[in-house]
Amino acid sequence: MEYKIFTADNFHMYDDEGEDESGTYSTQEEVIAAAKVIVDMSLRWERKQSNNPDDPDELYERYMDFGDSPVIRPDTDPPFSALQYAKSRCADICREQKENEP
Repeated sequence: MEYKIFTADNFHMYDDEGEDESGTYSTQEEVIAAAKVIVDMSLRWERKQSNNPDDPDELYERYMDFGDSPVIRPDTDPPFSALQYAKSRCADICREQKENEP
């Protein structure tokens, strides 16, 4: 079975024209790993735009408002949730980015 990722930013979540195909994968493991990379990259970008880049809660709010949200079709089993994954990563992203800044 082939899995595809479609990505739209959360600001245009319900706008079908704002959705881009982001890749095709042959296994659930590959497609979930690729979706996680999209979310992580988006979180890192949103952290840079944040007024308080060390606050995981603010980062999650920014992600929910503006972040890139990958959707896998057909669904994996269990389904991948970009929002749940993002929420679980915000503290780590804030911490790792802070450690890597000069």
